[in-house]
Amino acid sequence: MSKVVIIGGGIVGLSSAYYLQKKGFKVTVLDKGDITDNCSFGNAGMIVPSHFIPLAAPGMISQGIRWMFNSKSPFYVRPSLNPNLIGWGLKFMKHANEKHLAYSAEPLRDLSLLSKKLYEDLSNEPGFDFELKNNGILAFYKTEKAAEEEAHLADKAKTLGLDMAILSAAECKALQPDLNLDVLGAVHYRCDAHLYPGKLMNGLLQYLKANGVDIVYGKEVDKIETEGDKITKVFAGNNEWAADQFVLATGSWSPAVAKMADLKISLMPGKGYSFMENEPLNRMTIPALLCEARVAITPMNGKIRYGGTMELDKINERINMQRVKGIVESIPKYFPDLKPAIPEAKNIWYGFRPSSPDGLPYIGRSEKRKNLIIATGHGMMGLSLGPATGLLVSQIAAEEKTEMNTLAFQAERN
Repeated sequence: MSKVVIIGGGIVGLSSAYYLQKKGFKVTVLDKGDITDNCSFGNAGMIVPSHFIPLAAPGMISQGIRWMFNSKSPFYVRPSLNPNLIGWGLKFMKHANEKHLAYSAEPLRDLSLLSKKLYEDLSNEPGFDFELKNNGILAFYKTEKAAEEEAHLADKAKTLGLDMAILSAAECKALQPDLNLDVLGAVHYRCDAHLYPGKLMNGLLQYLKANGVDIVYGKEVDKIETEGDKITKVFAGNNEWAADQFVLATGSWSPAVAKMADLKISLMPGKGYSFMENEPLNRMTIPALLCEARVAITPMNGKIRYGGTMELDKINERINMQRVKGIVESIPKYFPDLKPAIPEAKNIWYGFRPSSPDGLPYIGRSEKRKNLIIATGHGMMGLSLGPATGLLVSQIAAEEKTEMNTLAFQAERN
């Protein structure tokens, strides 16, 4: 039986393990923590075929510069002479144009739609009750400028065959009658869905353990042994693991791990924050995106999860309360009756989204290390794209024809 070691136990790593196990591989997953502290647990739980616009989009550079001078803004790049940030920034600038947007839209759409279908299939499997709901997502706006931008996005989405509708404030109110609104309107991304990340991740872990996948906690890879064009072993402290193939799925830690195999992956960690509040009235049934504030709100498990910000910096354990306040203060501007308190630091979750400079994930076999499959760089869409990435990883490992064309996601592109 062919052995595969997956480095990283987030949604991409566990999804890869799920599909690899289904194909008969003997799989081991190594995670540096206890898995519950990664982005896959704390995110907004949104499945977003509507997100076919990469982070490297036209206008993002000028907007990002303006946001840098606002301590509560949703996007921030900490000024630094860090060569990784400088290199990433130059590549980002290169791709922030209409040509790249046009190139990226279809691959991102196809990857998202494949993932959504796989989530639907998974939700029908025994033991996988993760509250999948196909209610879509409402992108609310308060200004004419945002309304115009969202209408343009909706038109582009329709040309890609995605189901969206532009709604007035009254039409939005009719969808959730108990929720007071102060908005001009919204785009209803009816192609989107949402789920409860905690239940999904726990369901995957239980399935994998019950079906022979070895999950190893608290083992941070600190050395990779190579021979010729292949990886032979990975090491964590005094432990070592040999395998026929390896999968790199370590999110924002991927550049450091790849370096041990003499590989370079251009990624920056984008810190995001979230927190939960009880919502016994269940006034919100459709997740929301607040367009101007760049905040995500998702009903899940009888509560509401509020999340946002993209703070590009080195991996760190700081909690920037100003960013959290920015999230909190934006919410009643759209929903007058939703007034979350500023949470205590201990109740604030934060995680690092692995952001590639062109806004596309890396999915594919390494050219330099022939038995390494790279699966990282999903940015804010890791949970959304996890199953599709996992399926593609399993097909690449089995040397099968992949479910979709992966050229746009090749692992060692510039």
